[in-house]
Amino acid sequence: MVVLDQVTKSWAVASLSGQPSLRVLGDFLMFTLVYNEGGAMGTQLGPSVSYLVMAVVVLPFLMYYIYRNRNDLMYSLPLSLIAAGAVGNLIDRIRLGKVIDFVDADFFDIDLFGFHMDRFWVFNIADAAISCAIVFLLIVMLFFQEKQTPPEEPVDPTP
Repeated sequence: MVVLDQVTKSWAVASLSGQPSLRVLGDFLMFTLVYNEGGAMGTQLGPSVSYLVMAVVVLPFLMYYIYRNRNDLMYSLPLSLIAAGAVGNLIDRIRLGKVIDFVDADFFDIDLFGFHMDRFWVFNIADAAISCAIVFLLIVMLFFQEKQTPPEEPVDPTP
């Protein structure tokens, strides 16, 4: 996933720099080169370096959980995709100080809490891997994880 992310970002920079959006499926899907100094979905929770530090801090924990769940594909695969996506974007932040985004998708208009949105945020393969993996993990945890019942207290046989 890291290699795919970096190859597609290299293609985007080589093909889209200084160019207008490349229409793939009309206005629904375009490739538009954007350099993102913030976080996912346009968040700006601090300077760009804070996202780099966050990734460096979180990655060891992810690696631990991947190792701990290495025999459970339902957990190890999405955790691996999250880690790979974080590494892909971390490479950009270390090299450029910002992340290369280029997938520009349209969807239905949203008006929520006074916020209007008519296009999705421009993203990359790493972002897609992270987002899909998080959704998959939430579905697994909500609907497929075995419910753990508390152990029953032993019954005292004496009256």
